[in-house]
Amino acid sequence: MRVSTFADFDARVGEGPVWDNRTGVLHWVDIPRGRVHATDFETRQTQTLTVGTTVGAVAPRSTTSGYIAAIGEGFGVVSSERGLEVTNAILPSGVRMNDAKCDARGRLWAGSCALDFASGGGALHVLDADFTARTVLDGWTLPNGLGWSPESDLFYLVDSLERSISIWDYDLESARLSDHRILTTFSSDEGLPDGLCVDTNGCIWVAMWGGGRVVQLSPQGHMLTSIELPVQQPSSCAFGGAQRDILIVTSAREDLARAAPIDGSILALHDTGSRGTEVAFFSG
Repeated sequence: MRVSTFADFDARVGEGPVWDNRTGVLHWVDIPRGRVHATDFETRQTQTLTVGTTVGAVAPRSTTSGYIAAIGEGFGVVSSERGLEVTNAILPSGVRMNDAKCDARGRLWAGSCALDFASGGGALHVLDADFTARTVLDGWTLPNGLGWSPESDLFYLVDSLERSISIWDYDLESARLSDHRILTTFSSDEGLPDGLCVDTNGCIWVAMWGGGRVVQLSPQGHMLTSIELPVQQPSSCAFGGAQRDILIVTSAREDLARAAPIDGSILALHDTGSRGTEVAFFSG
C-alpha cells in the first residue's frame, strides 16, 4: 500500500470527494469556508468557487455544467457563471446540510444536522430531478457518509456521533427505504465514522475522523482492512482515476490544537486492490 499527497491544502473541513470520469476532475468542498474545489487528476491544478454559505457536498450535473449542492439553507445550483442560486431553502435556522451523494437514478440524497450537533436534530432528505425535495428520515444526530451497494439494492448511512453505520433495503425505482438495521458500530478509541464509499465487491470504505485511518468493511460489516494515514482527521473517501482504483481521502484541520502541515490535504491511496463503483451525477 502506498499513500501519497494528492493535493496539498489547508482545508478547514475538506469533504465530499466525487470523481468525474468525463473530465478527469476530482470535485470536493471545504464546508465552513463555502468553497467548491475542482482538482485536475493529472495536473493537480485546482479551480475554486466560493459560494457564500456552508457547503456540505456537491454533485456534478449530468445534463449541463455546474453542480447541485447541499448547502446551509438546503439545496442550490452552483456554476462558474452565476455562482450559487438557492433552489430549495428547506432548512430552519440552526441547521445545515452535511454530506450528500446521488443514487444511480440521479437523485441527490443529503443529511442535515443541527449546528450544535444536538441529538435528534438531524434528518435525511432527497432532491429529485425536478427539484422537488422531501424529508425521508428524521431524529438523527449527525447523518454523514452515505452510499449504495453495487446493485443499488442496499443503502448505507453513517451517524457519526452515534458511531454507527445503518443499512436499509433500497428500491431504486421508487427511492424507498425499508428494513432498517445497524450494519456496525465503532468503539470510542477508533474515532468517528465519517464519509464512505463502496467498491465493486460491495465492501465499504470509511474515513475515521480523529482515528487517523481509513477502514474497509465487508458487506456484512466485518473489519477487513485498516490503513493508517498521516492526517489526524480523515473526513471522506472516493475512488478516482481512469480505472477508479485510487482511493482519494479528504481531511480537515478544524479544531486541531496541533495541526501538522499535511492536515487539510487530500491523500491518494494506491494498490488497495479495489475499484470504486460507477459515479452517478445529478439528473436535473
